Amino acid sequence: MDYYLFGVYLLACGAAATTGAMFSPGAWYESLKKPGWTPPNWLFPVAWTTLYLLMAASAARVSGIEGAAYGLAFWSVQIAFNTLWTPIFFGLRRLRAAMVVMVGLWLSVAATMVAFFMVDVWAGVMFVPYLVWVSVAGALNFWVMRANPEPVV
Repeated sequence: MDYYLFGVYLLACGAAATTGAMFSPGAWYESLKKPGWTPPNWLFPVAWTTLYLLMAASAARVSGIEGAAYGLAFWSVQIAFNTLWTPIFFGLRRLRAAMVVMVGLWLSVAATMVAFFMVDVWAGVMFVPYLVWVSVAGALNFWVMRANPEPVV
């Protein structure tokens, strides 16, 4: 693995992570109806730190491998959706719009994982926890959206 490329991909992940610091959940999120299976608040930064490290490592691992172009293109799409979700959900408080972004995120993460598996098994394996986490996040977004209808403006 090229550690300089790892650093570049990690910087992209850091930019996405910054939205989490800029748009924290706060009192509004605490006031929402949530399912009993909502992960505890302490788990989110631990999970995202781990996932960002795996995402950067997987991309760096496949960079330069013939046939990795689609996987890296999908990687770019997923980090864009990843960056968009937090400001839309926590910043704008648009649960339906966040759900649309979440669908795009899930599809792009799945596409990245499959494309990475096709060129490097370990890179694909590193994306499995991300797809699991995004699946849980998507289910949570959907549940919260249904239980907390947005006001009509």
